[in-house]
Amino acid sequence: MNNEIKKTVVEAVDLKKTYTVGKIPVEALREANLRVESGEFLSILGPSGSGKSTLLNLIGALDKPTSGRLLIDGVDLSTLNDNQLTGVRLRIGFVFQFFNLIPRLSALDNVELPLSIAGVSRSERRKRAQQLLEDVGLRDRMNHKPAELSGGQQQRVAVARALANNPAFLLMDEPTGNVDSKTASEVMALVKKLNSKGVTIVMVTHDQHLAMEANRTVKVLDGVIASDMVN
Repeated sequence: MNNEIKKTVVEAVDLKKTYTVGKIPVEALREANLRVESGEFLSILGPSGSGKSTLLNLIGALDKPTSGRLLIDGVDLSTLNDNQLTGVRLRIGFVFQFFNLIPRLSALDNVELPLSIAGVSRSERRKRAQQLLEDVGLRDRMNHKPAELSGGQQQRVAVARALANNPAFLLMDEPTGNVDSKTASEVMALVKKLNSKGVTIVMVTHDQHLAMEANRTVKVLDGVIASDMVN
């Protein structure tokens, strides 16, 4: 019997985000409460303008809430200074729709970059980057630059890079939004494989079919978490 106690990786408590457009306050997110446990695969589903991107930015420590609390690995982000917040971001693996790879760098160098920022030695980061690229099926493409790779291969490099610093979780923003349907299926197969190995994944999407690939779906509408259900 597996008696492993699940650790809470992300906890949002009454999160609220208000922007001012001109002189008019706009509530992008209202009293959102959410908990993500280690090993989960959670999708955050909502149309454009629903508040899901605001929630993503808050979970990724890319923005600060107007009120409420966000905890990553039990640490309240509101208690941290800018340098400490940078450290938190290094513990989150980001995967974006448009890959955000550096064109002049090889796949291997792109994956090494966050390890270099984190101060990992050259020999160790090279070894880890090579292993990660093997893990995502790119053993023969390590020295290729992004322009020499297909969209699916570029997204695999982006996933490998996101995993470089052993993140608390992967935060994926429309990870299949910039590839064709066949490639999207391959990317999702990779994501589910990673999750089966224990990687915690939070995926933001507007695609209901894609959201159902996760184990649990949170639906965001008009700045409110409208539902939270197991798939």
